[in-house]
Amino acid sequence: MTHVALTIAGSETTGGAGAQADLKTFHQLGTFGTAALTCIVSFDPQNDWAHRFVPVDPQVIADQIEATTAVHEIDTVKIGMLGTPATIDTVAASLAERSFTNVVLDPVLICKGQEPGAALDTDNALKEKILPLATFVTPNHFEALTLSGMDSIESVEDLAEAARRIHDTYDVIVLAKGGVVLDGPDAVDVFHDGEQTIELRSPKIGEHRVSGAGCTLAAAVTAELAKGASPLEAARTAKAIVTSSIEHRQPGATPFDAVYQGAYQA
Repeated sequence: MTHVALTIAGSETTGGAGAQADLKTFHQLGTFGTAALTCIVSFDPQNDWAHRFVPVDPQVIADQIEATTAVHEIDTVKIGMLGTPATIDTVAASLAERSFTNVVLDPVLICKGQEPGAALDTDNALKEKILPLATFVTPNHFEALTLSGMDSIESVEDLAEAARRIHDTYDVIVLAKGGVVLDGPDAVDVFHDGEQTIELRSPKIGEHRVSGAGCTLAAAVTAELAKGASPLEAARTAKAIVTSSIEHRQPGATPFDAVYQGAYQA
């Protein structure tokens, strides 16, 4: 029987990120994918491809999680875009009701420091209510900076320190993403589980971000944990599928390309 994983995430209708990317990643890694949608995100081609965001009703989110966990035996879940404090409350309650072995959080933070109010409320709710329930987190450069409380992350050594601080604060396994932000020829991610700190490297493929790379990384970790891989094994496979997905990226009318998971071969 195929192992099953659940993603609780937003819909990104063009297929490059969100639940669509998660399900494709699960499938590519041989895991049966299920999804509970938290919001609908659609780019606005008339406004510089800005995000149009529509939250799903909290009861509908709870119903989706109830349905998929009733149909399938699921011990591994990925949390992606949540987007509102009400959604976070609902998802936190659903997680607390169930004993998932693995809760992989892609800690999507909205507030970059200039957006007080709703964005900051959402980020604070995520840190207070979802992070304590997570077992594995995959922060990008900005999220690692925010969660670690560091003033700057300029090097791989800084990224490793951020990963250690996040682990110590939240008692989670961390895969911190350097991506194209850090200087140097390699895209470096740092894995830290409290006992070991491992650098995962691959040559950079251009210097621009590709839509869906973060979703794909967290989804790949989720798929591999669902199959019984160790956290470090899951991180290594996730790095490999993200690298392949960027190499074979899908162009479109947007100024950014999207990942394509379908070329990955284990």
